[in-house]
Amino acid sequence: MPSIHFREMEEKDLKQVLRIERQSFPTPWSYSLFKHELLNSFAGTMVVETEPEEGESKIIGYTCFWLIVEETHITNIAVDPEHRRKGIGERMLQKITEDARAGGIKTITLEVRVSNMAAQRMYSKLGFLPGGMRKGYYSDNREDALIMTLEVLH
Repeated sequence: MPSIHFREMEEKDLKQVLRIERQSFPTPWSYSLFKHELLNSFAGTMVVETEPEEGESKIIGYTCFWLIVEETHITNIAVDPEHRRKGIGERMLQKITEDARAGGIKTITLEVRVSNMAAQRMYSKLGFLPGGMRKGYYSDNREDALIMTLEVLH
């Protein structure tokens, strides 16, 4: 696995983020939606970046989340297809969990397609539990979303 580090997303990152977004989702977020998240005082963002070997570093994953009282709600998370199944997504979620715990957050929630078993397995491995269903949640095919929750502070 490449050496990676985490940092807050910046507007200059959006070209690379959008490339991953479009490869990852049937209804990708737009540039303006990501930019709105960067300006939203209740939102947080993070990119996973490779350490530069020669020249520039490369963004290989990202996440957006909302901070709502004592909850972190993950609104978007993706890893570059070339870097999937290498533990990048897990490391991102572990970082979010560490930051949430340090910030006094009690729970982390997210929605995942009921058909996305690989993501559900990863979330379960990290302690997320199914907590409900959002019927017809996804606009592209009206697929249901499974709500998963991680208790950070008990």
